[in-house]
Amino acid sequence: MIPGVTSKLCFRHLSLEYGLARVLYSRSSLMNQTTIAKTVGTRGVGLHTGVEVNLKLKPAPENTGYIFVRTDLDDFEIPASVEYVSHCSYATTLMRRGVVLSTCEHLLSALRGSGVDNCFIELDNIEIPILDGSSEDWVELIAKAGVKELEASRRTLKILTRVDFDEDGRKMSIEPCDRFEIECVIDFPHPFIRRQSFHFVMENGSFGQQIASARTFGFTHEIEMLRKANLALGGSLDNAIVLTPDGMLNETPLRFDDEFVRHKILDIIGDVALLGMPVQGKITAEKSGHAVHAALMSKLLKTENAWEIV
Repeated sequence: MIPGVTSKLCFRHLSLEYGLARVLYSRSSLMNQTTIAKTVGTRGVGLHTGVEVNLKLKPAPENTGYIFVRTDLDDFEIPASVEYVSHCSYATTLMRRGVVLSTCEHLLSALRGSGVDNCFIELDNIEIPILDGSSEDWVELIAKAGVKELEASRRTLKILTRVDFDEDGRKMSIEPCDRFEIECVIDFPHPFIRRQSFHFVMENGSFGQQIASARTFGFTHEIEMLRKANLALGGSLDNAIVLTPDGMLNETPLRFDDEFVRHKILDIIGDVALLGMPVQGKITAEKSGHAVHAALMSKLLKTENAWEIV
């Protein structure tokens, strides 16, 4: 650490209401920021809207973060940031000036898990394609593009004190740690799930090996309710695990015995990516969901002296 060097920095992806962040510079210990090496694209259907979407990932310069670009709306930009979280029912939805971007968590999880710091994400509709319901196809697309190092040093949100959020038994906390870890517990009264726990450490290759291929899941008793709410219109056995009262409709087997809790961790990584940079800290989650993730991030950023950018 360079003695006496602390400055105030307004970081693009944290809302101004959270104040200025302290930035500590180190010449020797920080890796550089990254982006993808070339433009790649794919197309698919939105899980909830059922609409066809064309999407491209494009290289972005240092300190850009993740920016969604609605090409169907004159290239309107929506930064992937906590300040633009609109609602979090069955997916994380962003909104800026009335323009909506839905179901961003699986792609953001893949970008963060693949070590990509900056990326433009162009799409021509309201929702990110669901693909196979996991982050695996996104990780493969990013690998196809390649990851390129930039000149600027990577900035990390370092957690200094523990912050908790608890709402009706849905709990989540973040606390200091020398790396990024997630301890997650879920509990569903279903023979394929019941109580599952998983401890994930973000390190070289761990996201692709342990988390990326875990698919989203739902229950048959929810389908009618979702359809009446104009949700899950693009859902199918090709992009979700659908559970019956005592089994599942999918003919293909589970990818992991504990695929369900691994997918919850995938969602957490994608939602926490809305902080705008990698996190150094440990997250503990029990029966959490998108709304809980957003609430904890908001509380964290508003908690004075709970974090610093290093």
